[in-house]
Amino acid sequence: MEAFQQRFTRFTNGLNQKYEPYLQQHLAKVYMMLGGTSAVTAIGSILQMKHYIDLGIIAALGTLFLVLGLHFYRDNGKNYYTRVAMLYGFGFCSGQTLGPLLSYVVSVDPSIIVTALVGTFITFASLSVAALLAGRGQYLFLGGILISVINTMTLLSILNMFFKSMFVQMAQLYVGVIVMAGFILFDTQNIVEKVRYGNRDVVQHSLDLFFDVLSMFRRLLIILTQKEERRRENERKRR
Repeated sequence: MEAFQQRFTRFTNGLNQKYEPYLQQHLAKVYMMLGGTSAVTAIGSILQMKHYIDLGIIAALGTLFLVLGLHFYRDNGKNYYTRVAMLYGFGFCSGQTLGPLLSYVVSVDPSIIVTALVGTFITFASLSVAALLAGRGQYLFLGGILISVINTMTLLSILNMFFKSMFVQMAQLYVGVIVMAGFILFDTQNIVEKVRYGNRDVVQHSLDLFFDVLSMFRRLLIILTQKEERRRENERKRR
């Protein structure tokens, strides 16, 4: 226990020495808002799964319009709470669109959701700490590489609509998880640099990280569900 406390003390002291107080406060706000958005997303998913509120196509359109609104409706110092409401609205609509997938996962094995949640949380926390403790701008080179990979994956998705290759589909899921992990490293350091250059848009920075977390969670759900379905199918064949 004492060894853990000593390591934690060294870790916090290292962050305090590495980052200015205003930057620490900004990151704390970003992570708190990310937690709030994730909570709203969970609420949206539960309401959809219980059929209390099911917005259907409206939720999909809502996510599109809200994310575009956040992009064009920039922070001007007076619209902070409006943009926070838009971010939470985006989170709620994202939860609504995630609900059908979660319902299917529950029908296969409810424990998959817990596994995916824990995996996403541990991965996000570990990579965030790694990015914060790394050298300044060490992972910013990943931005161009990750965008190129995403463009390639998009092209393959379009082509796979005609070829319908299961191998390509699975490869995209696994590569997608790696890409989202890379984006966590990149976005964390990119946020730090933006703040140092005067951009303190907490809402936009929270949205960037929320995209990474939600995309990783969604992919993990699909990967684990397909793995469980293949396991059950193999068991049936053995019988």
